[in-house]
Amino acid sequence: MKMQQIEQPNMNTFMHDFYNQNLSVSSLFHYMPSTASYEKRAKKLQNHPAARKELSRVIRSFMGDLPSNDKVGKHLKELEENAFVVIGGQQAGLLTGPLYSIHKAISVILLAKQQRDALQHPVIPVFWIAGEDHDLDEINSTFTHANGRLVKHTYNDRPNRKQMAFETEIEPDKVNMLIESVFKQTSETMHTKELLLKLKSFASNSRTYSEFFSKLMHDFFANEGLLLIDAAYEPLRKLESPYFTKMIEESQEISKRVVQQEQLFNEMGYGEPIQAAFDNAHLFFVQDGERFLLKRQDNLFINEAASIELTKEELLEIAQKTPEQLSNNVVTRPLMQEMLFPVLAFVGGPGELAYWATFKTVFEHFDMELPVMVPRLSITLVDRKSAQYLEDLQLSIEDAFDGHLLSRKEDFIIGIQDDKAHAMISEMQNSLNKHYEEFKAYIETSEISIGKIVDTNLDKHQKQFTYLKQKVEDDTLIRHETMIRKFQHLEGMLYPEQSLQERNYSPYLFMNEAGESLVEKLLEMPFEFNGKHTIIYI
Repeated sequence: MKMQQIEQPNMNTFMHDFYNQNLSVSSLFHYMPSTASYEKRAKKLQNHPAARKELSRVIRSFMGDLPSNDKVGKHLKELEENAFVVIGGQQAGLLTGPLYSIHKAISVILLAKQQRDALQHPVIPVFWIAGEDHDLDEINSTFTHANGRLVKHTYNDRPNRKQMAFETEIEPDKVNMLIESVFKQTSETMHTKELLLKLKSFASNSRTYSEFFSKLMHDFFANEGLLLIDAAYEPLRKLESPYFTKMIEESQEISKRVVQQEQLFNEMGYGEPIQAAFDNAHLFFVQDGERFLLKRQDNLFINEAASIELTKEELLEIAQKTPEQLSNNVVTRPLMQEMLFPVLAFVGGPGELAYWATFKTVFEHFDMELPVMVPRLSITLVDRKSAQYLEDLQLSIEDAFDGHLLSRKEDFIIGIQDDKAHAMISEMQNSLNKHYEEFKAYIETSEISIGKIVDTNLDKHQKQFTYLKQKVEDDTLIRHETMIRKFQHLEGMLYPEQSLQERNYSPYLFMNEAGESLVEKLLEMPFEFNGKHTIIYI
């Protein structure tokens, strides 16, 4: 495979300033990516109060139903002792969700390897599965493309409840139908049958979204020793009990500090990524598998829609006795992560880093620091057909992202139109309009009373002229279909609907061409965490 780096497409102002380590952005974090930051953070972690043995036991239990792997076992042992972690996470999407889930895991693994060598200290990769997420509309779909447009494939059996992915059961037959519909949109290759069999086997042996997701991720990354843990796993919740207690006790202070930091973030021109409010408790209450966001009202924690009303004392008792009834939101999840793990670095996407930029003073309130913040790798995979079409059309890969591909396609379509045919149709149309005007002028001075019928008749003729022009255009496009399909394929594969490929497609679309070894080969590429967008020709 060949690698190329280009400027990041559509980078927002915040990420531009982050990569350039703008002083105002740097002030929002304790550590920006640098050799000195990793060394300083590593020293700080020597005193991290992580419950290492208990944490390792919980992760080992969670991964107990997955195929055993020596590298995973080694990393669990190191976590028990003195290892630091590089961590990132994602929702439990079908077919792993968008490609950036894979890119994030690759980023976590490669960064952990780099820092293990640099610090001469065990550093292990951890992937946090957001199984507590209840946004099933986002979780239960995947995309392919046709004629340059995205095609959505959805697992339709979705309950109308805010049920966590960890608790939401899937029906293997329906998942298999979705898998087949996805692969029908691709060309059959020497890898198709094997991939279908494996995916259907995983689906048939999975009870929930989270379980299906963890099986796929383990299949990809077990040999790298990637540790998996689901945020909604009950034994983990038990371990989190004292940390939930802290968050409830300090709920008001958490809200106040996040609101203040977000106001500062907004004043710096970066917007309001969280839209925090002073009355937000930043915790969910879980009831029958559903999550309900709590707000503070005097000494109460409430959710009016679900008729939930708990005193602070009642919520503290829940945290101590049944912590599985509590769940973090976007603000308290990072706090929980830091309390649980000795985190050297956090790997996140642009949106996540914007959230974390509002957490500095909250972490300080709990005598903690934000870990080293590292943007995940951003990658576009170029299939062989796309590479050939770029060459055929004499386009560069940058043209796919800067609008030049679209303008070239529009120019081509305009250039192949039969101007003479259109001119002749327009001439006939103008002539007919003239004769109708003359006829209408005549009947207005005569005793004939059919004025509306004349207008209706003319309208029918106008529609026929429009139809005739469209058929001429359609015939022209059909005769140049091969060239137009090349443009559409590039649009759909490289920058679908002006969005990065990694935000839409499952890795299996590309494994269908490159084989199951695709992820393994990506892990061998010399990636750099330098803010560039990486192009990989598979």
